[in-house]
Amino acid sequence: MTRILVTVLILVSLTGCLHVLGDEHAHLYEDGEEVVLWMNTVGPYHNQQETYKYYSLPYCKGLQENIGHYHETLGEALEGYELEYSQIGFNFKSKTAVNAYCEVPELKLEDFKAFEFAIKNRYWYQMFIDDLPIWGVVGEIDQNELFLYTHMKFDIGYNGHRIVDVNMTTEGKTALKQGDKIAFSYEVNWKPSTIKYEDRFDKYLDANFFQHRIHWFSIFNSFMMVIFLVGLVSMILMRTLRKDYARYAKDEEEMDMDRELGDEYGWKQVHGDVFRTPAHLLVFSSVLGTGYQLLVVTIAVILFTILGELYTERGSLLSTAIFVYAATSPINGYFGASIYSQSGGKKWIQQMLASVFLLPFVVCGTAFFINFIAIYYHASRAIPFGSMVAVTCIVLFIVLPLTLVGTVLGRNLAGQADHPCRVNAVPRPIPEKKWFMEPLVIVALGGILPFGSIFIEMYFIFTSFWAYKIYYVYGFMLLVFLILLVVTVCVTIVCTYFLLNAEDYSNSE
Repeated sequence: MTRILVTVLILVSLTGCLHVLGDEHAHLYEDGEEVVLWMNTVGPYHNQQETYKYYSLPYCKGLQENIGHYHETLGEALEGYELEYSQIGFNFKSKTAVNAYCEVPELKLEDFKAFEFAIKNRYWYQMFIDDLPIWGVVGEIDQNELFLYTHMKFDIGYNGHRIVDVNMTTEGKTALKQGDKIAFSYEVNWKPSTIKYEDRFDKYLDANFFQHRIHWFSIFNSFMMVIFLVGLVSMILMRTLRKDYARYAKDEEEMDMDRELGDEYGWKQVHGDVFRTPAHLLVFSSVLGTGYQLLVVTIAVILFTILGELYTERGSLLSTAIFVYAATSPINGYFGASIYSQSGGKKWIQQMLASVFLLPFVVCGTAFFINFIAIYYHASRAIPFGSMVAVTCIVLFIVLPLTLVGTVLGRNLAGQADHPCRVNAVPRPIPEKKWFMEPLVIVALGGILPFGSIFIEMYFIFTSFWAYKIYYVYGFMLLVFLILLVVTVCVTIVCTYFLLNAEDYSNSE
Protein backbone atom coordinates (compact mmCIF):
# COMPACT_ATOMS: atom_id res chain seq x y z
CA MET A 1 0.00 0.00 0.00
CA THR A 2 2.81 2.37 0.86
CA ARG A 3 4.58 1.68 -2.47
CA ILE A 4 1.37 2.36 -4.40
CA LEU A 5 0.88 5.68 -2.58
CA VAL A 6 4.49 6.75 -3.27
CA THR A 7 4.14 5.77 -6.95
CA VAL A 8 0.94 7.82 -7.31
CA LEU A 9 2.59 10.87 -5.73
CA ILE A 10 5.59 10.59 -8.07
CA LEU A 11 3.33 10.33 -11.14
CA VAL A 12 1.31 13.35 -10.03
CA SER A 13 4.50 15.33 -9.53
CA LEU A 14 5.85 14.36 -12.95
CA THR A 15 2.55 15.25 -14.59
CA GLY A 16 2.65 18.69 -12.97
CA CYS A 17 6.20 19.23 -14.20
CA LEU A 18 5.43 18.19 -17.77
CA HIS A 19 2.31 20.30 -18.18
CA VAL A 20 3.12 23.99 -17.87
CA LEU A 21 0.18 26.36 -17.88
CA GLY A 22 0.42 29.94 -19.11
CA ASP A 23 1.64 31.70 -16.01
CA GLU A 24 3.16 35.16 -15.47
CA HIS A 25 4.94 33.78 -12.40
CA ALA A 26 6.79 31.07 -14.33
CA HIS A 27 6.86 33.29 -17.46
CA LEU A 28 6.11 30.25 -19.65
CA TYR A 29 3.16 30.06 -22.04
CA GLU A 30 1.73 27.47 -24.39
CA ASP A 31 0.34 28.53 -27.77
CA GLY A 32 -3.11 30.07 -27.41
CA GLU A 33 -3.01 30.41 -23.64
CA GLU A 34 -4.17 33.63 -22.00
CA VAL A 35 -1.74 36.46 -21.31
CA VAL A 36 -2.98 38.89 -18.66
CA LEU A 37 -2.87 42.65 -19.19
CA TRP A 38 -2.75 44.39 -15.81
CA MET A 39 -3.67 48.06 -15.43
CA ASN A 40 -1.61 49.73 -12.71
CA THR A 41 -1.71 53.45 -12.13
CA VAL A 42 -2.26 56.79 -13.82
CA GLY A 43 -0.76 60.16 -12.91
CA PRO A 44 0.90 63.36 -14.13
CA TYR A 45 4.07 62.98 -16.17
CA HIS A 46 5.93 65.70 -14.24
CA ASN A 47 5.54 63.87 -10.90
CA GLN A 48 6.18 60.15 -10.95
CA GLN A 49 5.36 59.82 -7.25
CA GLU A 50 1.80 61.16 -7.66
CA THR A 51 -0.17 58.19 -8.90
CA TYR A 52 -3.79 57.07 -8.76
CA LYS A 53 -5.62 53.89 -9.66
CA TYR A 54 -6.03 53.44 -13.39
CA TYR A 55 -9.80 53.20 -13.16
CA SER A 56 -9.99 56.41 -11.15
CA LEU A 57 -10.41 57.84 -14.65
CA PRO A 58 -13.70 56.84 -16.31
CA TYR A 59 -12.19 54.13 -18.52
CA CYS A 60 -14.33 51.10 -19.22
CA LYS A 61 -13.35 47.44 -18.90
CA GLY A 62 -13.42 44.59 -21.36
CA LEU A 63 -15.80 41.64 -21.48
CA GLN A 64 -13.56 38.96 -19.98
CA GLU A 65 -14.37 37.51 -16.58
CA ASN A 66 -12.74 39.64 -13.91
CA ILE A 67 -9.91 38.20 -11.83
CA GLY A 68 -8.39 39.76 -8.74
CA HIS A 69 -4.74 40.48 -8.06
CA TYR A 70 -3.16 40.10 -4.67
CA HIS A 71 0.08 41.71 -3.60
CA GLU A 72 2.75 39.06 -4.13
CA THR A 73 5.25 40.73 -1.79
CA LEU A 74 5.09 43.22 1.03
CA GLY A 75 7.31 45.56 -0.96
CA GLU A 76 4.80 45.58 -3.83
CA ALA A 77 2.06 46.74 -1.47
CA LEU A 78 4.23 49.37 0.22
CA GLU A 79 5.35 50.83 -3.12
CA GLY A 80 1.76 51.45 -4.18
CA TYR A 81 1.24 48.91 -6.98
CA GLU A 82 -2.48 48.50 -7.53
CA LEU A 83 -2.88 46.04 -10.40
CA GLU A 84 -6.38 45.63 -11.83
CA TYR A 85 -7.38 43.23 -14.57
CA SER A 86 -8.17 45.01 -17.82
CA GLN A 87 -10.56 42.21 -18.85
CA ILE A 88 -9.06 42.39 -22.34
CA GLY A 89 -8.40 39.02 -23.94
CA PHE A 90 -4.82 38.22 -25.01
CA ASN A 91 -3.73 34.81 -26.30
CA PHE A 92 -0.09 33.79 -26.67
CA LYS A 93 1.04 33.98 -30.34
CA SER A 94 -2.55 34.69 -31.47
CA LYS A 95 -2.86 37.85 -33.51
CA THR A 96 -5.82 40.05 -32.67
CA ALA A 97 -7.16 42.44 -35.28
CA VAL A 98 -8.58 45.82 -34.36
CA ASN A 99 -11.24 44.99 -31.82
CA ALA A 100 -13.51 47.26 -29.77
CA TYR A 101 -13.53 45.88 -26.24
CA CYS A 102 -15.84 48.42 -24.53
CA GLU A 103 -17.51 51.77 -24.98
CA VAL A 104 -18.81 54.68 -22.94
CA PRO A 105 -22.36 55.26 -24.29
CA GLU A 106 -22.49 58.88 -23.13
CA LEU A 107 -19.68 60.94 -21.68
CA LYS A 108 -21.19 62.54 -18.59
CA LEU A 109 -20.11 65.92 -17.28
CA GLU A 110 -18.07 64.54 -14.36
CA ASP A 111 -16.37 62.02 -16.65
CA PHE A 112 -15.61 64.75 -19.17
CA LYS A 113 -14.04 66.91 -16.47
CA ALA A 114 -11.94 63.97 -15.25
CA PHE A 115 -10.52 63.32 -18.74
CA GLU A 116 -10.11 67.06 -19.31
CA PHE A 117 -8.08 67.46 -16.12
CA ALA A 118 -5.95 64.42 -16.98
CA ILE A 119 -5.16 65.63 -20.50
CA LYS A 120 -4.34 69.17 -19.41
CA ASN A 121 -1.98 67.82 -16.74
CA ARG A 122 -0.34 65.38 -19.17
CA TYR A 123 -1.50 62.23 -17.41
CA TRP A 124 -0.16 58.91 -18.54
CA TYR A 125 -0.74 55.40 -17.31
CA GLN A 126 1.25 52.25 -16.64
CA MET A 127 0.36 48.66 -17.47
CA PHE A 128 2.08 45.29 -17.13
CA ILE A 129 2.25 42.30 -19.44
CA ASP A 130 4.18 39.33 -18.03
CA ASP A 131 5.80 41.70 -15.50
CA LEU A 132 7.09 43.97 -18.28
CA PRO A 133 5.97 47.60 -17.81
CA ILE A 134 4.46 49.64 -20.63
CA TRP A 135 3.22 53.20 -20.66
CA GLY A 136 0.64 55.15 -22.58
CA VAL A 137 -0.60 58.73 -22.78
CA VAL A 138 -4.20 59.59 -21.88
CA GLY A 139 -4.52 62.28 -24.55
CA GLU A 140 -3.16 65.53 -25.90
CA ILE A 141 -4.06 69.13 -26.64
CA ASP A 142 -3.95 70.17 -30.28
CA GLN A 143 -4.84 73.73 -31.26
CA ASN A 144 -6.63 74.32 -27.95
CA GLU A 145 -8.81 71.25 -28.52
CA LEU A 146 -8.75 68.16 -26.26
CA PHE A 147 -8.17 64.74 -27.78
CA LEU A 148 -8.40 61.33 -26.09
CA TYR A 149 -6.47 58.28 -27.29
CA THR A 150 -8.92 55.40 -27.59
CA HIS A 151 -6.89 52.72 -29.37
CA MET A 152 -3.98 50.64 -28.02
CA LYS A 153 -1.71 48.78 -30.41
CA PHE A 154 0.44 46.08 -28.83
CA ASP A 155 3.52 44.61 -30.52
CA ILE A 156 4.73 41.66 -28.48
CA GLY A 157 7.93 39.74 -29.14
CA TYR A 158 8.38 36.14 -28.07
CA ASN A 159 11.30 33.74 -27.89
CA GLY A 160 10.15 30.15 -27.57
CA HIS A 161 7.53 29.98 -24.84
CA ARG A 162 8.52 33.30 -23.23
CA ILE A 163 7.56 36.92 -23.78
CA VAL A 164 10.72 38.98 -24.23
CA ASP A 165 9.54 42.32 -25.60
CA VAL A 166 6.41 44.46 -25.32
CA ASN A 167 5.67 47.74 -27.08
CA MET A 168 2.48 49.76 -27.13
CA THR A 169 1.46 52.79 -29.15
CA THR A 170 -1.61 54.89 -28.40
CA GLU A 171 -3.68 55.78 -31.44
CA GLY A 172 -7.26 56.66 -32.31
CA LYS A 173 -7.13 60.36 -31.48
CA THR A 174 -10.73 61.24 -30.66
CA ALA A 175 -12.07 64.71 -29.89
CA LEU A 176 -13.24 64.92 -26.29
CA LYS A 177 -16.75 66.31 -26.10
CA GLN A 178 -19.38 66.01 -23.43
CA GLY A 179 -22.25 63.69 -24.30
CA ASP A 180 -20.39 61.83 -27.07
CA LYS A 181 -20.10 58.05 -27.27
CA ILE A 182 -16.50 56.84 -26.93
CA ALA A 183 -15.42 53.38 -28.05
CA PHE A 184 -12.12 51.90 -26.86
CA SER A 185 -10.29 49.34 -29.00
CA TYR A 186 -7.05 47.39 -29.19
CA GLU A 187 -5.02 45.14 -31.47
CA VAL A 188 -2.22 42.67 -30.77
CA ASN A 189 0.62 41.66 -33.07
CA TRP A 190 3.01 38.83 -32.21
CA LYS A 191 6.46 38.50 -33.71
CA PRO A 192 9.43 36.21 -33.03
CA SER A 193 12.42 37.85 -31.37
CA THR A 194 16.05 36.99 -30.83
CA ILE A 195 16.16 38.74 -27.46
CA LYS A 196 17.10 36.36 -24.68
CA TYR A 197 14.74 36.09 -21.73
CA GLU A 198 17.55 37.09 -19.36
CA ASP A 199 18.09 40.30 -21.37
CA ARG A 200 14.49 41.36 -21.87
CA PHE A 201 14.72 44.09 -19.25
CA ASP A 202 17.75 45.78 -20.84
CA LYS A 203 15.61 48.03 -23.04
CA TYR A 204 14.38 49.85 -19.92
CA LEU A 205 17.91 50.63 -18.69
CA ASP A 206 19.41 53.93 -19.80
CA ALA A 207 23.07 53.01 -20.12
CA ASN A 208 23.98 56.33 -21.80
CA PHE A 209 22.74 58.20 -18.74
CA PHE A 210 23.94 56.04 -15.85
CA GLN A 211 27.31 55.15 -17.36
CA HIS A 212 28.14 58.67 -18.49
CA ARG A 213 31.71 59.95 -18.08
CA ILE A 214 30.60 62.24 -15.26
CA HIS A 215 29.72 59.13 -13.26
CA TRP A 216 33.22 57.73 -13.65
CA PHE A 217 34.72 61.13 -12.92
CA SER A 218 32.81 61.40 -9.64
CA ILE A 219 34.13 58.00 -8.57
CA PHE A 220 37.70 59.10 -9.35
CA ASN A 221 37.16 62.38 -7.49
CA SER A 222 35.88 60.56 -4.40
CA PHE A 223 38.79 58.13 -4.56
CA MET A 224 41.30 61.00 -4.54
CA MET A 225 39.49 62.46 -1.54
CA VAL A 226 39.88 59.14 0.25
CA ILE A 227 43.62 59.10 -0.42
CA PHE A 228 43.98 62.62 0.97
CA LEU A 229 41.96 61.90 4.12
CA VAL A 230 43.69 58.60 4.81
CA GLY A 231 47.04 60.36 4.49
CA LEU A 232 45.91 63.09 6.88
CA VAL A 233 44.64 60.63 9.46
CA SER A 234 47.75 58.49 9.14
CA MET A 235 49.93 61.53 9.79
CA ILE A 236 47.95 62.36 12.93
CA LEU A 237 48.09 58.82 14.22
CA MET A 238 51.72 58.08 13.33
CA ARG A 239 53.37 61.36 14.28
CA THR A 240 51.21 62.59 17.13
CA LEU A 241 49.52 59.74 18.89
CA ARG A 242 51.88 56.77 18.80
CA LYS A 243 54.38 58.00 21.35
CA ASP A 244 51.74 59.51 23.59
CA TYR A 245 49.65 56.35 23.63
CA ALA A 246 52.72 54.36 24.58
CA ARG A 247 53.45 56.80 27.38
CA TYR A 248 49.94 56.56 28.83
CA ALA A 249 50.25 52.79 28.80
CA LYS A 250 52.98 53.07 31.43
CA ASP A 251 52.52 52.78 35.16
CA GLU A 252 50.72 55.48 37.09
CA GLU A 253 53.95 56.59 38.80
CA GLU A 254 55.58 57.46 35.52
CA MET A 255 52.45 59.28 34.37
CA ASP A 256 52.45 61.35 37.55
CA MET A 257 56.10 62.21 36.92
CA ASP A 258 55.24 63.38 33.41
CA ARG A 259 52.46 65.56 34.75
CA GLU A 260 54.85 67.20 37.21
CA LEU A 261 57.19 67.97 34.33
CA GLY A 262 54.31 69.84 32.67
CA ASP A 263 54.52 67.94 29.38
CA GLU A 264 50.76 67.61 28.99
CA TYR A 265 48.73 69.83 26.72
CA GLY A 266 45.54 69.70 24.65
CA TRP A 267 44.00 66.27 24.31
CA LYS A 268 46.62 64.70 26.58
CA GLN A 269 45.06 66.34 29.62
CA VAL A 270 41.69 64.64 29.18
CA HIS A 271 42.81 61.03 28.76
CA GLY A 272 41.31 60.26 32.15
CA ASP A 273 37.88 61.61 31.16
CA VAL A 274 37.22 60.46 27.60
CA PHE A 275 35.87 57.08 28.75
CA ARG A 276 33.44 58.65 31.18
CA THR A 277 29.82 57.46 30.84
CA PRO A 278 27.96 59.52 28.17
CA ALA A 279 25.23 61.87 29.32
CA HIS A 280 22.53 60.06 27.33
CA LEU A 281 23.86 56.52 27.40
CA LEU A 282 20.61 54.76 26.46
CA VAL A 283 20.05 56.86 23.34
CA PHE A 284 23.75 56.74 22.45
CA SER A 285 23.94 52.94 22.60
CA SER A 286 20.66 52.51 20.71
CA VAL A 287 21.80 54.78 17.90
CA LEU A 288 25.15 53.02 17.75
CA GLY A 289 23.56 49.56 17.56
CA THR A 290 21.13 50.73 14.87
CA GLY A 291 24.04 52.16 12.90
CA TYR A 292 25.88 48.83 12.91
CA GLN A 293 22.73 47.09 11.72
CA LEU A 294 22.08 49.59 8.92
CA LEU A 295 25.68 49.20 7.77
CA VAL A 296 25.22 45.45 7.36
CA VAL A 297 21.75 45.85 5.81
CA THR A 298 22.96 48.35 3.21
CA ILE A 299 25.90 46.22 2.08
CA ALA A 300 23.80 43.02 2.02
CA VAL A 301 20.95 44.56 0.01
CA ILE A 302 23.35 46.08 -2.54
CA LEU A 303 25.10 42.73 -2.97
CA PHE A 304 21.78 40.88 -3.34
CA THR A 305 20.67 43.41 -5.94
CA ILE A 306 23.91 43.04 -7.90
CA LEU A 307 23.67 39.25 -7.88
CA GLY A 308 19.90 38.88 -8.30
CA GLU A 309 18.94 41.98 -10.33
CA LEU A 310 16.13 42.77 -7.90
CA TYR A 311 15.23 45.95 -9.78
CA THR A 312 13.51 43.84 -12.46
CA GLU A 313 10.76 42.59 -10.13
CA ARG A 314 8.04 44.74 -8.62
CA GLY A 315 8.71 45.46 -4.95
CA SER A 316 11.55 42.92 -4.68
CA LEU A 317 14.15 45.44 -3.57
CA LEU A 318 12.02 46.79 -0.71
CA SER A 319 10.94 43.28 0.33
CA THR A 320 14.57 42.17 0.45
CA ALA A 321 15.54 45.22 2.52
CA ILE A 322 12.78 44.47 5.06
CA PHE A 323 13.79 40.80 5.27
CA VAL A 324 17.49 41.58 5.72
CA TYR A 325 16.70 44.23 8.33
CA ALA A 326 14.63 41.76 10.34
CA ALA A 327 17.24 38.99 10.00
CA THR A 328 20.11 41.24 11.14
CA SER A 329 18.35 42.45 14.29
CA PRO A 330 20.77 40.53 16.56
CA ILE A 331 23.55 42.83 15.34
CA ASN A 332 21.65 45.82 16.68
CA GLY A 333 21.09 44.17 20.05
CA TYR A 334 24.68 42.87 20.34
CA PHE A 335 26.55 46.12 19.73
CA GLY A 336 24.02 48.33 21.50
CA ALA A 337 23.98 46.15 24.61
CA SER A 338 27.77 45.76 24.69
CA ILE A 339 28.35 49.53 24.62
CA TYR A 340 25.58 50.05 27.18
CA SER A 341 27.03 47.45 29.56
CA GLN A 342 30.61 48.63 29.13
CA SER A 343 29.52 52.12 30.16
CA GLY A 344 27.81 50.86 33.31
CA GLY A 345 24.20 50.90 32.15
CA LYS A 346 21.73 48.94 34.30
CA LYS A 347 18.38 49.34 32.50
CA TRP A 348 19.17 46.89 29.74
CA ILE A 349 15.54 46.07 28.95
CA GLN A 350 14.78 49.71 28.24
CA GLN A 351 17.90 49.91 26.11
CA MET A 352 16.82 46.86 24.13
CA LEU A 353 13.34 48.28 23.50
CA ALA A 354 14.87 51.59 22.41
CA SER A 355 17.10 49.72 19.93
CA VAL A 356 14.13 47.77 18.56
CA PHE A 357 11.76 50.69 18.03
CA LEU A 358 14.15 53.56 17.23
CA LEU A 359 14.37 53.11 13.46
CA PRO A 360 10.90 51.59 12.91
CA PHE A 361 9.34 54.47 14.85
CA VAL A 362 11.10 57.11 12.74
CA VAL A 363 10.54 55.39 9.38
CA CYS A 364 7.03 54.07 10.01
CA GLY A 365 5.95 57.26 11.73
CA THR A 366 7.02 59.32 8.72
CA ALA A 367 5.50 56.81 6.27
CA PHE A 368 2.17 56.68 8.11
CA PHE A 369 1.98 60.48 8.19
CA ILE A 370 2.50 60.60 4.44
CA ASN A 371 0.04 57.74 4.12
CA PHE A 372 -2.75 59.80 5.69
CA ILE A 373 -2.14 62.47 3.05
CA ALA A 374 -2.21 59.81 0.31
CA ILE A 375 -5.49 58.43 1.67
CA TYR A 376 -7.01 61.92 1.71
CA TYR A 377 -6.16 62.41 -1.98
CA HIS A 378 -7.10 58.80 -2.90
CA ALA A 379 -3.60 58.17 -4.25
CA SER A 380 -2.40 54.68 -5.06
CA ARG A 381 0.59 55.23 -2.77
CA ALA A 382 -1.71 54.82 0.22
CA ILE A 383 -0.51 51.80 2.21
CA PRO A 384 -3.23 49.19 2.79
CA PHE A 385 -4.20 48.49 6.38
CA GLY A 386 -3.12 44.87 6.00
CA SER A 387 0.40 45.97 5.06
CA MET A 388 0.54 48.18 8.16
CA VAL A 389 -0.41 45.19 10.29
CA ALA A 390 2.22 43.05 8.52
CA VAL A 391 4.98 45.58 9.24
CA THR A 392 3.89 45.82 12.87
CA CYS A 393 3.93 42.02 13.22
CA ILE A 394 7.42 41.85 11.72
CA VAL A 395 8.70 44.31 14.30
CA LEU A 396 6.94 42.66 17.26
CA PHE A 397 7.39 38.98 16.43
CA ILE A 398 10.67 38.91 14.50
CA VAL A 399 12.75 42.02 15.19
CA LEU A 400 12.02 42.13 18.92
CA PRO A 401 12.95 38.48 19.74
CA LEU A 402 16.07 38.57 17.57
CA THR A 403 17.19 41.83 19.16
CA LEU A 404 16.68 40.22 22.57
CA VAL A 405 18.99 37.39 21.53
CA GLY A 406 21.63 39.87 20.40
CA THR A 407 21.25 41.90 23.60
CA VAL A 408 21.83 38.85 25.82
CA LEU A 409 24.90 37.88 23.81
CA GLY A 410 26.26 41.42 23.85
CA ARG A 411 25.87 41.81 27.62
CA ASN A 412 27.51 38.47 28.37
CA LEU A 413 30.23 38.27 25.74
CA ALA A 414 31.30 41.90 25.31
CA GLY A 415 29.79 43.73 28.25
CA GLN A 416 32.94 44.15 30.33
CA ALA A 417 34.73 47.49 30.06
CA ASP A 418 38.32 47.27 28.85
CA HIS A 419 39.51 50.88 28.71
CA PRO A 420 43.22 51.53 28.09
CA CYS A 421 43.37 53.94 31.03
CA ARG A 422 41.34 54.49 34.16
CA VAL A 423 38.67 57.16 34.47
CA ASN A 424 39.38 60.02 36.87
CA ALA A 425 37.14 60.22 39.91
CA VAL A 426 36.52 63.96 39.50
CA PRO A 427 35.46 65.25 36.06
CA ARG A 428 37.84 67.78 34.56
CA PRO A 429 36.27 71.17 33.82
CA ILE A 430 35.92 71.94 30.11
CA PRO A 431 37.54 75.27 29.16
CA GLU A 432 35.92 77.81 26.86
CA LYS A 433 36.49 77.24 23.17
CA LYS A 434 36.62 79.43 20.11
CA TRP A 435 33.49 79.49 17.99
CA PHE A 436 34.92 77.29 15.26
CA MET A 437 35.71 74.58 17.81
CA GLU A 438 32.10 74.25 18.91
CA PRO A 439 30.65 70.76 18.25
CA LEU A 440 27.85 72.02 15.99
CA VAL A 441 30.32 73.89 13.78
CA ILE A 442 32.63 70.88 13.56
CA VAL A 443 29.72 68.57 12.75
CA ALA A 444 28.51 70.91 9.99
CA LEU A 445 31.98 71.28 8.48
CA GLY A 446 32.70 67.58 8.91
CA GLY A 447 29.64 66.67 6.86
CA ILE A 448 30.85 68.52 3.77
CA LEU A 449 33.43 65.93 2.71
CA PRO A 450 31.17 62.85 3.09
CA PHE A 451 28.45 64.68 1.16
CA GLY A 452 30.95 65.68 -1.50
CA SER A 453 31.91 62.05 -2.00
CA ILE A 454 28.34 60.91 -2.76
CA PHE A 455 26.39 63.87 -4.14
CA ILE A 456 26.88 62.85 -7.79
CA GLU A 457 25.61 59.36 -7.01
CA MET A 458 22.67 60.86 -5.13
CA TYR A 459 21.85 62.83 -8.27
CA PHE A 460 21.56 59.59 -10.27
CA ILE A 461 19.51 57.92 -7.53
CA PHE A 462 17.04 60.79 -7.21
CA THR A 463 16.81 61.05 -11.00
CA SER A 464 15.55 57.47 -11.05
CA PHE A 465 12.77 58.56 -8.66
CA TRP A 466 11.66 61.66 -10.51
CA ALA A 467 12.61 61.13 -14.17
CA TYR A 468 11.20 57.68 -14.99
CA LYS A 469 14.57 55.95 -15.05
CA ILE A 470 15.38 52.59 -13.50
CA TYR A 471 18.49 52.69 -11.31
CA TYR A 472 20.52 49.57 -12.00
CA VAL A 473 24.21 50.46 -11.53
CA TYR A 474 24.44 49.00 -8.04
CA GLY A 475 28.11 48.24 -8.56
CA PHE A 476 28.67 52.01 -8.63
CA MET A 477 26.53 52.33 -5.52
CA LEU A 478 28.57 49.73 -3.64
CA LEU A 479 31.84 51.43 -4.57
CA VAL A 480 30.53 54.87 -3.58
CA PHE A 481 29.18 53.47 -0.31
CA LEU A 482 32.57 51.98 0.58
CA ILE A 483 34.21 55.30 -0.25
CA LEU A 484 31.63 57.04 1.95
CA LEU A 485 32.50 54.70 4.84
CA VAL A 486 36.22 55.45 4.57
CA VAL A 487 35.62 59.21 4.27
CA THR A 488 33.25 59.20 7.25
CA VAL A 489 35.71 57.25 9.40
CA CYS A 490 38.58 59.59 8.52
CA VAL A 491 36.52 62.74 9.07
CA THR A 492 35.27 61.37 12.40
CA ILE A 493 38.82 60.74 13.58
CA VAL A 494 39.94 64.24 12.59
CA CYS A 495 36.91 65.95 14.17
CA THR A 496 37.33 63.94 17.38
CA TYR A 497 41.00 64.89 17.50
CA PHE A 498 40.11 68.58 17.18
CA LEU A 499 37.54 68.35 19.98
CA LEU A 500 39.98 66.55 22.28
CA ASN A 501 42.64 69.14 21.54
CA ALA A 502 40.12 71.71 22.78
CA GLU A 503 39.78 69.51 25.93
CA ASP A 504 36.10 68.91 25.16
CA TYR A 505 35.78 65.25 26.10
CA SER A 506 31.99 65.35 26.64
CA ASN A 507 31.19 65.94 22.93
CA SER A 508 33.84 63.60 21.50
CA GLU A 509 31.91 60.43 22.40
